[in-house]
Amino acid sequence: MKAVGYRSAGGVEVLTDIEIPRPAAGPRDLLVAVRAVSVNPVDAKRRQREAPPTSSDYRVLGYDAAGVVEAVGSQVSLFKTGDEVFYAGATDRPGSNSEYQLVDERIVGPKPKSLSFADAAAMPLTSITAWEILFDRMKVPQGASGTLLVLNGAGGVGSMMIQLATRLTGLTVIATASRPETADWVRKLGAARVADHRIPINQAIKEIGFDSVDYIAAITTTPGSASSLAAAMSPQGHITLIDNFDESIMPFKSKSVTISWEMMFTRSLFQTEDMSAQHRLLAEVSSLADRGVLRSTRTQSMGSINARNLKQAHSAIESGRTIGKIVLEGF
Repeated sequence: MKAVGYRSAGGVEVLTDIEIPRPAAGPRDLLVAVRAVSVNPVDAKRRQREAPPTSSDYRVLGYDAAGVVEAVGSQVSLFKTGDEVFYAGATDRPGSNSEYQLVDERIVGPKPKSLSFADAAAMPLTSITAWEILFDRMKVPQGASGTLLVLNGAGGVGSMMIQLATRLTGLTVIATASRPETADWVRKLGAARVADHRIPINQAIKEIGFDSVDYIAAITTTPGSASSLAAAMSPQGHITLIDNFDESIMPFKSKSVTISWEMMFTRSLFQTEDMSAQHRLLAEVSSLADRGVLRSTRTQSMGSINARNLKQAHSAIESGRTIGKIVLEGF
C-alpha cells in the first residue's frame, strides 16, 4: 500500500513516498481505508526529533484521519465494515499517512454525516485536546461562568477550544491573536475579546479591560512567560499547558493556581481504563457538528496525500502562521 514515511529525523526533505505491507487487524482494531488527513504541529515535531527504531525502518506520521472501515478485529463491538469514521490515532503505532491504518476502536468516532471526509479530518485531534482541557483537566462544568484565555486562538486547538467553550459553557472567552486575519477568525468562532499576544499577556488583557482570568488554555507558550502568565491569573485559577514548559512554576504559588498538563495521546499510550472516553467524546463532537453547533476548522487543502504535498503542509505548520487546519485528501 502507498504511504509517506521517513528513515531519519530531519527537515521536510526526509519525507518520501513508500510502499509498505497492508496491516492486519488485531482484536480491538479497525482497519481503516484512509480518505483524508490533516497535519498538526506534532507531525512536524516528531519528524524533526524522532528517528525510526532502526535505520532500515520507516516511520509513518499522521495524527488525524477520516475514512471507511475496511475490516474489524475479532473483539470489535463499536463499528462494522463500511462505517465512516474519524480519529486522531496513537503515537506508538504507524500513523494515518498511508492508504490503510490500524486504530483501536476505543479512540475512534463516527464521522459527522454532514461533513465531507476532508472537513471531518480537520477535527479529531483538536477536538479531543480542547475537550480534555476544558472538561477533564480544568473540570469546567458545562454552563459555568468565568473567564477563559485561549493562547494562540487561531491555531487548530485554539479554534476548537473557542467553539466548545462558547457553545457548551458560560465562560467569557478571550483569544490571543496578532494579525488582523487571525483576530477576525477568532471573533467569527465566538471569542468575545481578542488580546495581542505580541506583548506580555498580563499587559495584553489589561489593555482590553481585564485584570485577570480564571482559566488559561496555554496551547502555546514562549520562553520567559511564566511570570506574565501568573500575573494574568485570578487567585485559585487553573492553567493547562501543552508545550514543554521548562521554567519555574513558583510565580503561580502565591495565587494557589492549579497547573495541569494535557497530552491527548495519554489514554492510548497507557491503555487507560477510561480509554473509551475518546470514542464517546468524538461521538459527541460528531453529533454537535451534525447539529450545526460545531464547524470544521479546515482552512487549506493541499491536494492528495503524497510526500510533495506533505512537505508543503509541514513547512506551513513550521511557519507558525497557519489559521485553522491543513487537509490532504486521497492517494
